Parts: sequence; C-alpha cells; structure tokens
Amino acid sequence: MFESFSIVFTIAAFFSFINYKWLKLPTTIGLMILSILLVLLISVSKTTLPSVYNFFCDMVLNADFKTLLLDVILSFLLFAGALHVNLSSLAKEKTSIILFATLGVLISTSVVGGLLYFVTQLLNISLPFIHALLFGALISPTDPIAIMAILKKANIQEKLSIKIEGESLFNDGIGVVVFTGILLIASVTSEHHTNEVVFEIGTLFLEEAVGGILYGLLIGYLGYRCIHSLKNNAHLAVIISLAIVLGGYTLASKLGVSGPLAMVVAGLIIGNKIHININKTEVQQALTEFWEILDEVFNGVLFVLMGLAAHLLSFNTSFIILGIVTIGIVLIARFSSVFLPYVLLKHDNENQMKTVSILTWGGLRGGISLALALSLDESLSSNLLLHITYMVVVFSILVQGLTIGKLVKKMYG
Repeated sequence: MFESFSIVFTIAAFFSFINYKWLKLPTTIGLMILSILLVLLISVSKTTLPSVYNFFCDMVLNADFKTLLLDVILSFLLFAGALHVNLSSLAKEKTSIILFATLGVLISTSVVGGLLYFVTQLLNISLPFIHALLFGALISPTDPIAIMAILKKANIQEKLSIKIEGESLFNDGIGVVVFTGILLIASVTSEHHTNEVVFEIGTLFLEEAVGGILYGLLIGYLGYRCIHSLKNNAHLAVIISLAIVLGGYTLASKLGVSGPLAMVVAGLIIGNKIHININKTEVQQALTEFWEILDEVFNGVLFVLMGLAAHLLSFNTSFIILGIVTIGIVLIARFSSVFLPYVLLKHDNENQMKTVSILTWGGLRGGISLALALSLDESLSSNLLLHITYMVVVFSILVQGLTIGKLVKKMYG
C-alpha cells in the first residue's frame, strides 16, 4: 500500500501544479478531472503498452481506497476542517445543523431507497428493496471534505456557509451509523426477531453517535489542556495535535464509537479554545500552518484516488441509464431532506426557497459514499451500487461543485 500511496501522492502533487498554473479550477475539481483523464489515457494503452496498463491496475487495487479513506485520510481531514470552524457561529445554527444531520439523513435515505427500488422495477433490474435502502444510506451524507474545499472559493454568505459546513461535518458520522444499521438488517437471518434488530440498531446508535461525541469532547479537552500548557513550544504542540488524531481515531475504533464524530468534536474544541484562526502566538501559527498543509496534502490524495477509482468500473448501458436517473433521484431526495426540516425552523427574514435551493445544490457527495459502496460484498448488489455511486459522486463534484458559486452569485448577487 505504501508504494501505491507514494505514487498517488506524486500524481496529486504534479496535477496540483498543472491545475494551479493552467486550469485555475478549485483544486479538488481540477485533480479529479485530471485523474479521470489519466484513467482514460491508461485504458487506451492496454493493447499498446500492456506492462504500463498492468502496473497501473495493480497500483489502483493496492491503494485500497476504502481502507485508506476510512482508516487514514478521513481522520486528518475532519480534524483539520473542524479546527477552523467558528464554534460560536456554529452554535447559532445548531438547531438547523442537528435537524439536517439527523432527520435530513433519514428522510434522504428513505426517499432515495424508495425511488431507486421503484425505478429498478420499471427497468427490470434486480435490486432488493433493502439494498436500495443501503444505497440511500451511503449516498445521503454530504461530504465535508468536498464541500469545505469548494466553499473556500464560492464566496457564500457566512450564515449559509456555516449551515452547509456544520451539516456536512456531522452528517457523515450519522450516515455511517444509519448505513451500518441497515447493513445489520440486510444480514439478519430468520433466527433474529424484529425486536432484537431494533434493540441492536438503537444500541449501535448510542455507542457510535453519542459515544463518538462524548469521546470527542474528552480527547478534545485533554488535547487543549496539554497544548495550552506548552506556552511557546510550537513543535510539541503540533506533535500533540497529531497524536490526538492518530491515537484518538485508532482508539475510537477499538472502543466501538464513531471516529469521524470524535475528530469533528475534538477539532472544534481545540481550534476554538486556542483561537486557531487568530495567529498571535507561535503555537497558534504552527498549528494553523501544519494542519492547512496536511489538509491540502490529503485532499489532493483523496481526489486523485476518487478519479483513479474509475479504473475499477466497467459500465454497461443499463448501469449508465440507471446512474443518470439516480442523479435525479438523489437531487430530489436532497431537496426533500432540506426542505422538510427547514420548514420546522424559525427564520429571520430569510428567503426560504433561495436557501433551500443552495443547500440542495451544495449537498456534494464524495469519498465517504465511494468508500461505503466499496465495503459492500457481491451478495449486497455491490457491483451495481458502486457504479451508480460513482456516477452520482462525479456529477456532484464536477457539475454541482463548479456551479454552486454561480448559483450563489445569481441568487444573492
């Protein structure tokens, strides 16, 4: 895996240079486009340069996208993203963020699952209802990594930006819990009773979601106290923050709590307690610079991997048709999951439909959805679900990501 990671890192650095010098696109989008073009170029060389093609195939497979994202990259990116979010601004939007990250995910999962099952029946494609729900769960969380990278250049109003950032930071952890719960139902045998399954899912939610938040509070506070006591030892402060992410995320998996939620909470506490956005001391400046660099590094690797993942797929006509229809289904579900919770809230002179429209179009999908799709085995319709997941993710990043800024400018400009 190390060799594959090294090559992917080198590709990410080279593509970042090309994008910065000539394409001038948001980095995440530019890297994904260049990576997909590289896949197409390598695929053409299959007959003329078989050794190059085989080397590339082995590299993509050995990279192990699922493990690399869920067990390594995700912890760094969530912590780095949360580190720079203003907690007081987040608190002002706490009700909407909680509703979007919980009720919104459940609504989206149900709508996507129901509509996808209906469409597959019309197209005579075999897909059990529980597998359609699994897809609904894995595609419903908006990807904080994709969103926060693109929002930096979209010039979205702070209040709206906080809604999108806050929701995306928390709903991936909730989405993984929902996905795991549905996966549990899908694997249930006749020996299990409904009450037992409901109890297991409830226990899973308490352990993963609530446990992850409480664990994040604990390691975040301990981390803050350690860093705060260091005064001007900037290098040691950076090492402590790195240990919180590496050790904290690993221990979270051993404890059975949500590592993603723990990293978000820990990042929020440390970033706001030591005022990471105000570069006054050596410690604050060192932490800011270190995590901004790591954020850039792992973002680059992630989006190159997402582009290269196209090499794992072999599309046919039915997959393409279903994928195109599924893009529409996911957008409908996103609108429903934003609009329904939004009408429950009180709004101060906000244009409701403008906000809902931007939240809908700004709900990008990314690496988390791909990683969850890759975690499925053949008995759970993994081949079909992976193909349509990839189509939704590519559309989300390239089309929605490139146009969200223009939509904001049109509505608020």
